[in-house]
Amino acid sequence: MSRKKRGRRITRCALAVVLVLTLVLSIDLLATHEHSARGASIAGVEISNSERSEVRAAVDGLLPAVTAPVHLRTTSGSATLTARELGLSFDADATVEQAMKQPRGLWARLHGLFGRDHPVRPVITVDDVAFNAALDTKRKELEKAAVEGGVHFVTTGNVTAPVGDLPSAGLRINRAAAKDTVVASWLTGQVIDLPMESFSPTVSAATVQRAVDGPAKTYVSSAMRLDGRGSSVALTPAQLGEVAVFGPDGKGGLRPIVDPKKLARVAGSGLVKTESRPVNATFTLAAGAPKVVPSREGQSVDWVKTGQQLGVAGLETSARRGAVAYTQRKPALDTAKARGLGVKEVVSDFTTGGFSAASGENIRLVAQEVNGAIVLPGKNFSLNGYTGTRGTAQGYVDSTIIDHGRAAKAVGGGISQFATTLYNAAYFAGLEDVDHTEHAYYISRYPEAREATVFEGAIDLVFRNNTKSGIYIETQWTSSSVLVRFWSTKTTEVQSITGERYAYTDPSKIELPKGDDCMASSGQRGFTTSNTRVVTDAKTGAERSRHTRTVKYDPEPNVVCK
Repeated sequence: MSRKKRGRRITRCALAVVLVLTLVLSIDLLATHEHSARGASIAGVEISNSERSEVRAAVDGLLPAVTAPVHLRTTSGSATLTARELGLSFDADATVEQAMKQPRGLWARLHGLFGRDHPVRPVITVDDVAFNAALDTKRKELEKAAVEGGVHFVTTGNVTAPVGDLPSAGLRINRAAAKDTVVASWLTGQVIDLPMESFSPTVSAATVQRAVDGPAKTYVSSAMRLDGRGSSVALTPAQLGEVAVFGPDGKGGLRPIVDPKKLARVAGSGLVKTESRPVNATFTLAAGAPKVVPSREGQSVDWVKTGQQLGVAGLETSARRGAVAYTQRKPALDTAKARGLGVKEVVSDFTTGGFSAASGENIRLVAQEVNGAIVLPGKNFSLNGYTGTRGTAQGYVDSTIIDHGRAAKAVGGGISQFATTLYNAAYFAGLEDVDHTEHAYYISRYPEAREATVFEGAIDLVFRNNTKSGIYIETQWTSSSVLVRFWSTKTTEVQSITGERYAYTDPSKIELPKGDDCMASSGQRGFTTSNTRVVTDAKTGAERSRHTRTVKYDPEPNVVCK
């Protein structure tokens, strides 16, 4: 056969193949019209040559994975996050459109025709900021931190020496590759293995050795002294090694790092005398009118900055002294604020008397504690909160109280008389009554329905300074009376109206064994009454408020000691 004839035959064969392929591909194109590509799959779900409704059903089948936890795994550990935390979002509609696209290339169609897979990537967007932030929260579980080189100190006998801590490489998530991996695997619902990369610490082994041989050895070569205000403290080499290590300086080197808590534990007792508490401004009444006593700032050791000073001084071979750093402590009430409180005149006072000697001692103590108290505008005053514990350790003694409806004795008895005096001073100053409780039965030396009792941990007296000025509380005690006076700016007048007694009740009779627990009483009738407080404006006389409180007093029992 001539060469010419063979060429024509090859050409005809080639044309025949092309015609056949064209015919096959054309038939396939018509057969797959409005279908997904042959061999197509989404997240492992086969959708080859499927109608749109079938593709939609397959895509919708992936939706539960969108809200399911995302399980991540590395060679270091595992963690679980939500898709929202990772910043992942799935566009189902766009994914359907992506799946319905037919491949246009000849070879792509041939591959699909003969069974080659055609994976369709789901349309997923990733918020890079959220993705990285979420992985940052799981570094401890998923990554292996590099161990930085450093130096610590060991004391053996009387010798303190530096010991090197050699560095080692770490493993961290390759963030760019991890993003692609998560996008590709998220909707499969399987555990996602994240790609890792190694990284080196900033401090080399050679740097550690140089520190051990040089600055770290100098740091514990001899004692050092910290100089405070008026006092100083010496630290031995063992103590220097106890409070510090050498750690990365951020530039590839090592520097002394002093633990402020450890330094405070070692040196605190020697420097506590150099500290001082701030003193609030207050008032004096020596001249018969309030005068501001200026505040004073305090100072406390700043252990962080002092540790930094110690680290710098420790690298010196001579003059091994560091200065103690201090933080100024501001008073809660400074002089300027006190002068602006408007404490200038008496706005109310109240006096009660007729107490026993034992009760009088307790009243003296509590009055002494409350004397000089300042209540700022808008703030509450709690008698129990202000005085704290009132027990034998604070000097309080046994005196009469009401226990289970009858007279008894307990430590702190009589303080309710001070509470009643304080309550009435607040009452006539027009202040807001937040919380108070009357005695169980009526005591004749107190105003009806205008008195208060207290019991530590259970019953309190609380009032609120509802004025624009501060209130300075003055107390005066004698062996027969106690006075409470409020100083501020007068803006109100107060009228007290006591109601009639009614609904009387008769006392019961109680027989008890003679002894300290039995306090005989002839008893008295109980009754109900009320008190109305009318508050008016001091300048205009206009009524600001009117409040009536009804009080039911139990009868005081007739106690017989047998």
